[in-house]
Amino acid sequence: MAAMEIGSMAAQISAAARTDSVSRRVGSKVARNGSWAPPPVCQRNLAVSVRSLRTSDCDASAQVADLASSNGVAKPETSDLIQDIKFDDVVLNPRRKTKIVCTIGPSSNTREMIWKLAEAGMNVARLNMSHGDHKSHKKVIDLVKEYNAENKEGNVIAIMLDTKGPEVRSGDLLEPLMLKEGQEFSFTINRNLISENTIGVNYDDFVNDVEVGDILLVDGGMMSLAVKSKTADTVKCEVVDGGELKSRRHLNVRGKSATLPSITDKDWEDIKFGVENKVDFYAVSFVKDAEVVHELKDFLKGCNADIHVLVKIESADAIPNLQSIISASDGAMVARGDLGAELPIEDVPMLQEEIIMRCRSMEKPVIVATNMLESMIDHPTPTRAEVSDIAIAVKEGSDAIMLSGETAHGKYPLKAVRVMHTVALRTESTMSAKTTLPVSVPSTPVQALGSGEFAPRELSKMFAFHATTMANALGTPIIVFTQTGSMAVLLSHFRPSSTIFAFTDQERIKQRLVLYQGVVPVQMEFSNDAEETFSRAIEALVNGKHIKKGDYVTLVQSGVKSIWRHESTHHIQVRKV
Repeated sequence: MAAMEIGSMAAQISAAARTDSVSRRVGSKVARNGSWAPPPVCQRNLAVSVRSLRTSDCDASAQVADLASSNGVAKPETSDLIQDIKFDDVVLNPRRKTKIVCTIGPSSNTREMIWKLAEAGMNVARLNMSHGDHKSHKKVIDLVKEYNAENKEGNVIAIMLDTKGPEVRSGDLLEPLMLKEGQEFSFTINRNLISENTIGVNYDDFVNDVEVGDILLVDGGMMSLAVKSKTADTVKCEVVDGGELKSRRHLNVRGKSATLPSITDKDWEDIKFGVENKVDFYAVSFVKDAEVVHELKDFLKGCNADIHVLVKIESADAIPNLQSIISASDGAMVARGDLGAELPIEDVPMLQEEIIMRCRSMEKPVIVATNMLESMIDHPTPTRAEVSDIAIAVKEGSDAIMLSGETAHGKYPLKAVRVMHTVALRTESTMSAKTTLPVSVPSTPVQALGSGEFAPRELSKMFAFHATTMANALGTPIIVFTQTGSMAVLLSHFRPSSTIFAFTDQERIKQRLVLYQGVVPVQMEFSNDAEETFSRAIEALVNGKHIKKGDYVTLVQSGVKSIWRHESTHHIQVRKV
């Protein structure tokens, strides 16, 4: 195995102490596996000295830019690169790094619209199993796969199946009902009962879960009713905030979660449908504890299904178990609609920040969802508050931001995606590398195990941090080669300023990496010769106009499971294209 050379890097790190966890403010103690802190901020004077790495069995002297000698003095060939480095400069990246999830529905479920949404900026197509049937969702899955197969520019769309979960919903109406303040209105478990003042619900224990004095929220709080009394089958209310009640509206009891199981019988049928159609992600609704995640993962393992499980944090019961839930999962979604209905709405921004921080500390993707461009369901332009909401989610470090009704049944689905794309890209352009560092960086030497060997995962993590620092210093994109996706995920975790081009020969890994911030996955067969693979990858990026002749790139070959050697290897090369 070729010798590994990593230049020294010195950095002074300062970290601000985080305020008390908002979990305590909702009356619950959050289980924690250790303390955590917000992203450290690098001070201005960051000294970097990195030496390009080569393998002994290939002559790459003509291609590899040796950036510095061992004493940190740049050679004349590349000194102009080093002289221009200013860590306070704004980093401009023409490619959006934060991913966009679009819910597909009546406004967007045609071939033409899916193609246009992809061109406008969609990265993940979400199937909301609360609406539609398997036939309509199968059509969307087939269209997305057709787009992926036909697209010649390398754009990839992943598929996310979002389970309905234990939702409590009102029944069907022939036409909407107008509820007025002070009006008496009832909900009954007699599902087919509909009148001017009564409607059925789909949950038989609804009466048992509700108490006199509770506040019922309809459609995430668009309307509210106070419970005045109840009988064996009916909950009688008084309208506090009125509005238009439509069919199948979601019902919440403020401060409470329904006692239904997180995965219902319908959900299991939908999950099996996802296995049959090889979706990329499940978003599991109303997860309350880690056991639900383990149960689903065991089922998928038994089916030999390689599908990642994202947990939707949207119930009061989930907050005390955040650490264990996210640890068990492959990522999370901040589902702010129901979260804000079950908990005080003023706690939602802090919970959003906390969930993002936890996911990033565990190197797991996180999606911010619900109401991001709600006004664009009916209007062609967003509110200024919605634009700020998107910018905040991007600045907090979310991997993806999501559109729901805006693209599912809104009047302006394409405009909504373009607005989200533009706002995210503009926000990213103002964020320098020092403001996007991860929640934890290697600040101490990697400890060797008792046998004298280094822990492979910790070594990879340290290496990803150094590779990111080098790429940021030189302003180069990163090219990484992976069969498992692990190094691409680590690089995303450290949030390099430029794009991460992740080359893989595994289709499932390509689809999965779509969700990670800053990662552009590319599927390519690997040659047995590493140098040939490197050259083909660079050529593909040049032909795709992602890079051009004369550019420098940071090329990363790393991993516990080496692609070209029998043992673990870690290499960085900086090359001039």
